[in-house]
Amino acid sequence: MIYTVECNYAEPDSEAEWNEFYTLEKLPALISVSGFSSSQRFKALSGNCPAYLALHSVETLAVLQSDEYREKGGGNFSRWHSHITDWKRNLYAAEGRAVAVGADEFLLISEQGPHVLIELGLTPVALHAFALDKSPAHRWLAKLDCTQAKANDLQGLNVYRAMTEQLQS
Repeated sequence: MIYTVECNYAEPDSEAEWNEFYTLEKLPALISVSGFSSSQRFKALSGNCPAYLALHSVETLAVLQSDEYREKGGGNFSRWHSHITDWKRNLYAAEGRAVAVGADEFLLISEQGPHVLIELGLTPVALHAFALDKSPAHRWLAKLDCTQAKANDLQGLNVYRAMTEQLQS
């Protein structure tokens, strides 16, 4: 299963500090939770989407309902909470773990169907929401080498660059 967390951050004066916290403290805390197998964070470059995205591979919904999750990672950023907007969480059924995206790659997300990604010669991973916000209900992910990316080909896609390496348990 792939657990997604998306948001915008509305306070430019503290955004760098929030990003440092998320990268250096929150992601390592989450990956230490039993049932998390990978975590990676992204920044949107284009698309109709929140600026920040985190992708986590988890075993089951119960992982997100556990005391360990609440203690180590869930909701532990109250200091920045008032500046976080457009926050949504989804749990998607998917084959395998979240794809690891390197520094020389883009993460592409389609909410209109897999055809745009297939036309780029990519093999999309289908995500189907079944818990939490359940919106959007369906998404398709793929990664693309930055050198192959052409702006015209990416129309209608949410395009992200990795902010971190993928952490694995």
